[in-house]
This record gives sequence, structure tokens and C-alpha cells, in this order.
Amino acid sequence: MKEVILTSEGYAKLTEEIRYLSNEKRREVADRIRIAREFGDISENAEYDDAKNEQAMLEHRIATLAERLTAARVIEAGDVSSDVVSIGSHVKLKDMDAGETVEYHIVGSAEANPAERKLSNESPVGKAIIGHKKGEVVDVAAPRGSLKFKILDIKAA
Repeated sequence: MKEVILTSEGYAKLTEEIRYLSNEKRREVADRIRIAREFGDISENAEYDDAKNEQAMLEHRIATLAERLTAARVIEAGDVSSDVVSIGSHVKLKDMDAGETVEYHIVGSAEANPAERKLSNESPVGKAIIGHKKGEVVDVAAPRGSLKFKILDIKAA
């Protein structure tokens, strides 16, 4: 299985999600199944079928997350340098063409979430800036064409 790189924050979130799904959510689904059974004949019971399908999806999700946790390598804050961009870094970039400044937290692909400014190390921008230093201008081959970013600041998470 492919190694999953997580920040300590991502590892904690994953652990909490597994705990929630394994306890509270499992109980909720089991209650739905029990209630649906009380409606009588389960061969023509849409509520029962729906609850059993939800149970199957829940168990699949728990297994997937547990597998991800098993394959996880956690990047601790102390492992992150502020000299070069790496997983766990907070970076401030200037788009040289648009003149805009953006900030990202570089994370492993399992934690990536553009809406939260969490950029995957495997994304075009993430891949291009990893290993570079403050002040460097980096060319990024992106789907919409070539981009240039100047690394303005690097902070350890």
C-alpha cells in the first residue's frame, strides 16, 4: 500500500473520524436497522434496505480510513524546516503573472483541501515548490498553462 503522509493535525482528525464512525455512527445505523425490522416483512421494506446499505457504506469508510491510518507517516512540527518548502510548511507565494499573493499549508494528498488552503504535495504547485527556498521563483506546469510563483515566506507549521 502507498504511504500516506499526514501532518499531526491530519492524523488527529483521521483518528477522531474513525472513533466517531466506529462508535456513534455505528450505533445510529444499528438503531435504524432495528427500527426498520420492527415494521415487519424485511423483504419489501425500503427503510430496512436503506439502513443496510448505509451500514455497508459506513463499514467500508471505516475500513478505508483504518487502512490509511495504518499506512500513515506523520510529519511532526519539529521535522519541518523554515528554510525550504516541505510537507508541513506554510508558504506565502506571489503569482508573478496575476500579481496576487496566496498562502498555502503544504500537506499530503490525503489531507488536501483547496477550500482550506491545504495544498497537496502531489499537486502541480505543491510538487513544483517542494525543496525550494524563500526568494526563489518557481515555474509550475499547470493544466491551464505555465505559471510562475515567487516564494515570499516559509514557516514551519
